[in-house]
Amino acid sequence: MQSFEQIRSHVSNDHSIRTNDPYLISFDLHLEHGRHQGIYLQEMEGEDGLKHLRISTPIGPATGVDPTRCMRFNWEQRTGYLAISDLDGSPYLHLVENRPYPLLNGTELDRVVSELGQLGDRLEQALSSGGDSF
Repeated sequence: MQSFEQIRSHVSNDHSIRTNDPYLISFDLHLEHGRHQGIYLQEMEGEDGLKHLRISTPIGPATGVDPTRCMRFNWEQRTGYLAISDLDGSPYLHLVENRPYPLLNGTELDRVVSELGQLGDRLEQALSSGGDSF
């Protein structure tokens, strides 16, 4: 995939788009047992001018989260890392992965979205005692 429009087209074949901005789209990834996980795709540009796709999913409020545990989690992960970003004006913990466009195709995008969505849902359940807010 070489452009955000190709990504948008690919994603819209399988998911109903909730946010559809020029360089940001979001949708709900439907999981087992009627659960869902919000997925956000955003185009970013690296320092070298190379375009990247940021894939992220919110997992819960960042308040009360131990940063040392987050750093240990990041160290152990092969795909995805924890980051903090604002959501409705409050700091939220997000599971994030960035991929350069030249290394991204439809199969890889689907795999990363599925992996992050499932892991994000498990983390959300752990943080919210089984809740499904995101």
